[in-house]
Amino acid sequence: MSLYSAGVEYGIHCLLYLVDERGDTRESSVRDLAALQGVPQEYLAKVFTKLARAGLVVATEGVRGGFRLARPSDEITVLDIVTAIDGPKKLFDCREIRERCTLFDGSPPGWATEGTCAIHAVMLGAQKRMEEALAQQTILDLARRVGRKAPAAFGQQVNEWMGERRDGKGGGDIPVSQV
Repeated sequence: MSLYSAGVEYGIHCLLYLVDERGDTRESSVRDLAALQGVPQEYLAKVFTKLARAGLVVATEGVRGGFRLARPSDEITVLDIVTAIDGPKKLFDCREIRERCTLFDGSPPGWATEGTCAIHAVMLGAQKRMEEALAQQTILDLARRVGRKAPAAFGQQVNEWMGERRDGKGGGDIPVSQV
């Protein structure tokens, strides 16, 4: 079982399509982002509602409206996105089992229960390190990684596809395998 929902994956991928590896932003509709990636539009619309509520994207006006990043891509962290979509998540929920030892006969001594549970402390440390790692990675960092991996023509192909969709010409007819 994964800690984060599919919405987190969808949201991060969508935000990557709203920026290129130089940090230049694009705008797109949820409908087009769903079509581009083959993900459910209705679910993606709910994801974008959460992203907008968190101030990570803003809606653009007009017939060709959609969404764009609300802040520069180097100021939006993966942790921002995760928290916006799934809310704060705990890795561990301490049940205070240490209080239930049968040897305590229902009355645990102070030494057994004072302070943070040692197991809980380890899990809190792991959560802190995970959140720090997510906070260190921005959308721009991810876009640059994708840009280094993808063929040079892919970014142009995405721009053309989105432009055709925005201009009402359909788009999406060029398979990625031809890049």
